[in-house]
Amino acid sequence: MSNSYYEMGMEKAKRKDYAGAIEEFNFALQENPYFSLAYYQRGLAYYDSGAVIQGISDYTEAIKLDATCVEAYYARAIARLGLKNLPSALVDIDKVIALQPNHAGAYDLRGIIKRKTGIVHEAINNFKKAAELYLHQKDAENCRLCMEKIKQLQPKEISVPLTTSTFSTNSVPLESESEYFIQLIEKAEKGDIREAIEHLNWALKVDSQDGKAYCCRGVVNFKQGRYREALSDLNQALRFNFNDAIVYRNRGKVRLHLGDNQGAIADFNLALQIQPEDSLLYVARGNAYRSTGNYYGAIEDYNQALQMNPNDAQAYYNRGIAHTHIEEMQKAVDDYQRASSIYLEKEDWDSYQKVLDSLNKINNNKNETKQNRYAVLRQRLLRMVGGYWEIAERLIDEAKYHFPGMSEEWYVSKVIDELERDRGR
Repeated sequence: MSNSYYEMGMEKAKRKDYAGAIEEFNFALQENPYFSLAYYQRGLAYYDSGAVIQGISDYTEAIKLDATCVEAYYARAIARLGLKNLPSALVDIDKVIALQPNHAGAYDLRGIIKRKTGIVHEAINNFKKAAELYLHQKDAENCRLCMEKIKQLQPKEISVPLTTSTFSTNSVPLESESEYFIQLIEKAEKGDIREAIEHLNWALKVDSQDGKAYCCRGVVNFKQGRYREALSDLNQALRFNFNDAIVYRNRGKVRLHLGDNQGAIADFNLALQIQPEDSLLYVARGNAYRSTGNYYGAIEDYNQALQMNPNDAQAYYNRGIAHTHIEEMQKAVDDYQRASSIYLEKEDWDSYQKVLDSLNKINNNKNETKQNRYAVLRQRLLRMVGGYWEIAERLIDEAKYHFPGMSEEWYVSKVIDELERDRGR
């Protein structure tokens, strides 16, 4: 029966029903108080639900029953690291390595602990070992991340470019940490959402205070339309002192999508204080102004962006939208045409088509307005000739004879003017 409760607990934990999972593990342990795996899994459920102390307590019980339970030592090390109990976390991770010498995550975690205690050379050695093991396991991304940690810790004057040749393999240049995160965002944009999120979750599991990782996960969530999750991650990035313009810029974009226009403007203002030469920030703030109906303020920001980057198609396109709202249609057409030319040169066909659709909409509106005006003139002329359109047609034909090559609207207007003049005599 205890196994049945245990399996039910595992299923609920997979569904992130941690309270339900804990209850099932409780039943399993009532049936079998010596069930070490149930203690370990209940500890994970406690930890994932935010009850870190209870999690550590259960990991300890699991270890008492099975002193070789690597997973329990490792989980307890992570929990203790989160509580900043570095000495105890180090004891646990040393035990993991003693039991399983090829545990890449354990070396990585020990490197983090050594770095936090200021023992830099030992941190570097542990990150090297972790990277070597990750490489052997064909986990290229975590290998690169470890090597980037090494590069950050090495003194600048003796720092050498790190490649996989550090570990007696083929020489492949490493991306920087920033490029690593950019690569994950690109994965998400190409549809590899699960892989990108898994890497970021892993990074945060290793160092739960990595503000840059929170920022990156927030950007990925935003790009996937998970706005509330994105807000939570970006807020966490700021709590852990990653006060970079990219955080405020993306949080501003999220708030704009959620309808918090003033909050978005506030975030863009903060981002501009940090990075005043970023033209994209002016475009973003311009979009926020436009959403509030402040079209002239939006146009000023788009102008500023275009002063910084005269080939910013996005700024032209958005300025065109603002111009349509204030009925500056010719300016809107000019902006759309400029944007379409830039997108065409870049072969950005989706954006190119979007701009063409906006241009066609303006042209269609112009045609509709022209047609409506012509229809009104025809009705007016028809009333003036007593409802007999044959008379109107004869007068129009006479006007065409004397003034060839003009538009239909011009001829109708000409006939109306002459009739009004004759009647005014």
